[in-house]
Amino acid sequence: MKKIAYIASECVPFIKTGGLADVVGTLPKIFDKKEYDVRIIIPNYMCIPSKYKEKMRFITNFQMDIGNRSQYVGIMYMEYEGVPVYFIDNEYYFNGLTPYTEAKWDIERFCYFSKAALSILPVIGFRPDIVHCHDWQAGMVPVYLKTLFAGNPFFGGIKSIMTIHNLQFQGKWGIEHVRYCSGLPDYLFTADKLEIHRDASMLKGGLVYADVITTVSNTYAYEIQTPYYGEGLDGLLRARNQSLVGIVNGIDYDVYNPEKDKNLAKPYNVKNFKRNKAANKLALQKEVGLPEDKNQFVLGIISRLTDQKGLDLVDAVMNEICQDGVQFVVLGTGDHHYEEMFKYYQNFHPAKVSANIYFSDALSHKMYGGCDAILVPSRFEPCGLTQLMALRYGSLPIVRETGGLKDTVIPYNEYEQTGTGFSFANYNAQELLNTINYAKEVFYNQKKSWEDMQVRAMSQNYSWASSAKQYEDLYR
Repeated sequence: MKKIAYIASECVPFIKTGGLADVVGTLPKIFDKKEYDVRIIIPNYMCIPSKYKEKMRFITNFQMDIGNRSQYVGIMYMEYEGVPVYFIDNEYYFNGLTPYTEAKWDIERFCYFSKAALSILPVIGFRPDIVHCHDWQAGMVPVYLKTLFAGNPFFGGIKSIMTIHNLQFQGKWGIEHVRYCSGLPDYLFTADKLEIHRDASMLKGGLVYADVITTVSNTYAYEIQTPYYGEGLDGLLRARNQSLVGIVNGIDYDVYNPEKDKNLAKPYNVKNFKRNKAANKLALQKEVGLPEDKNQFVLGIISRLTDQKGLDLVDAVMNEICQDGVQFVVLGTGDHHYEEMFKYYQNFHPAKVSANIYFSDALSHKMYGGCDAILVPSRFEPCGLTQLMALRYGSLPIVRETGGLKDTVIPYNEYEQTGTGFSFANYNAQELLNTINYAKEVFYNQKKSWEDMQVRAMSQNYSWASSAKQYEDLYR
């Protein structure tokens, strides 16, 4: 039996700020329990909901040396949906109202977490074959494993995998501070190890010392080896490209299922969507305050409102997008500039634009059910889940060809009658506008082609099961 420890800063349903939590919380449930013993290790944040806190039981505690100080390590435990989860307990480090705070303090907290995650293994009597570490918060685990823990026979032969969910976030700070927080020796803070542009990067440490590196789509695995996407680590990733694998994320097909979705006005499937999807469009228009008209082309954005998401392109052509026959529904929060931008367009085009500047899981499901198309024009996108949900609901994605968007959306080809959505290659507002206008033209004038494409989109399989198979191959 293969034993695997997932080490991460987030995990659904306990704590989530992004897609990382979905991967860590969902994948371990899917592996065959007869072949895989997968356990999860995360911090015991004060902000984990009390309904989970009440089910945790205390296992033990001990003191751990880190740098020149000694720290308390408590171990809390619960089983969730058949998966053992261990919570590293330390009120000093994990007492905030959110999982992340300011960068300098987070460096210290996650150096502690990385070392504690390894230190509890002998105590709980679990010796994994593989530690699967996620993002910079667990980046020090492979470093500790190959250095400070290398002399301990318990840890001998344990392999490590480092998964990059977003290379932009690296856990970077001044060398002195990272050295103090981690207690690692001086020789590790050089250009071929943790040093990057005179700082130290926890993620870089993980990428140098891990046995295998994965990321969340094939195209992103290729892109991060180039200077434009590589965030200063492209040289290292090119040097390690034999150990670098892209495996696209999945979505939970029970949660995102238009046939059983309680949020929808009228559930539907691939056989009856032509009738029933229209009812969801009318219900959505009513809820977000737009004129109810099933003949409108309804375009949605469900996103964090940040630069990464390509919203400057939308801004540049928003007035042209809001022409006859189009309604635009936005859901999300983020940078003040983009929040205000969408509010401005809502005031300017009240019958065309609905800006919902908050996050609501229920409304996101109603948008997947009621929109005709979902727009994801990202500057870069390691995997992206929005387009996978859009495909599942037959709301055709309009995406930029980058990262996971390129890997999962097949662009429409009207001559061969293939494709599951629409895409554009260059980061260019005019190209975005042309692609939206082309989609609108197909929607209005080639109804059968549009509906056939919806069938193809809804027939795609991006459930976690297919991703899990690829991870199993990797573990073997």
